[in-house]
Amino acid sequence: MAFEQSVSWWCFDRPEIDPLDLVRTCKDIGYTAMELVPVDKFPLIRDGGMKIAAHQLHVPLTQGISHEKYWEDIKRQSEASLKLAVDWAIPNLIVFSGNREGLDDKRGAENAIKQLEPLARAAESAGVMLILELLNSKVNHPDYQCDRTAWGVEVVSAVDSPNARLLYDIYHMQIMEGDVIQTIRDNHQWFGHYHTAGVPGRNEIDARQELYYPAICRAIAETGFDGYVGQEFVPLGDWKAALRGAYEACDVE
Repeated sequence: MAFEQSVSWWCFDRPEIDPLDLVRTCKDIGYTAMELVPVDKFPLIRDGGMKIAAHQLHVPLTQGISHEKYWEDIKRQSEASLKLAVDWAIPNLIVFSGNREGLDDKRGAENAIKQLEPLARAAESAGVMLILELLNSKVNHPDYQCDRTAWGVEVVSAVDSPNARLLYDIYHMQIMEGDVIQTIRDNHQWFGHYHTAGVPGRNEIDARQELYYPAICRAIAETGFDGYVGQEFVPLGDWKAALRGAYEACDVE
């Protein structure tokens, strides 16, 4: 299998889960990295023999590259984030479109392209990939602009940088448009990272939800993808069993 698997920290950031136990459990199962980790936990990840797969370029996700009024703040954040990525060997930084706030999709795409271009050049110099995240605006993130694969592809393809790609979140795009496997086959060259979760509910990727991850991950592997598939589900039951089951579901030949 060409790709590696990572785990989103925030999904398991609970009082009853010891951070050291989380890292050890993930490593023992076969995960090679964590992502979206608080900066103060970076040493814990490194000392536990794990990598950090992704971090945010900027926050919040509602204020993104579609609006000129946020550009200066994003630029300031990006400089610090790129330095952090270099210092900690983080390969991916997540970028957000932000909410529409009444902006039509055509103008939003034009703005996003204009802002992402200089950010991508800086990322090229740093050796870091910027991944624009696709999120659903139907259930979890009302008014978010980058909520369709076609819109995201329009933006990153126009930027024309090897360091600007999409974060294809399978959970979010199943909610918005479905047709996950064919979308991966048709657009994989623009996808730099993947996220998982069960639909509906964003919980375990097991037989209780509608997506069949072994087939999805086989389709990803067939494209030659060698980045990370990040588990980003919120477990309802035994979190260790959920992590093991998710890893096995996505561990395809």
